[in-house]
Amino acid sequence: MLSTPAGRFRLIAIAEACSWVGLLIGMLFEHVLEVTDLGVKIFGPVHGGLFVIYVLVAFLVRKPLGWDNRTLVWALIASIPPAATVWFERWAARTGRMEPVTV
Repeated sequence: MLSTPAGRFRLIAIAEACSWVGLLIGMLFEHVLEVTDLGVKIFGPVHGGLFVIYVLVAFLVRKPLGWDNRTLVWALIASIPPAATVWFERWAARTGRMEPVTV
């Protein structure tokens, strides 16, 4: 999976989405149920780091995957709503945007 640009992007997109879900569950326990803030303490930094890595990987795979500016912008926008990185990755795969460009 990590041997191709598409595989690296796919892995980080899924990891970023999972960390978002973990953070949301942590916020539920902290702010709604008022039980513990442990989930936020754990998933907050994890999600922050994966978010930064996702953005960097999106820029790094842009050229090998032949993404135009519009596709890159959609990849970056997908990093904001919870779990949208998985939606973007699936859309990109379905529309052929995860195939390496040959020169």
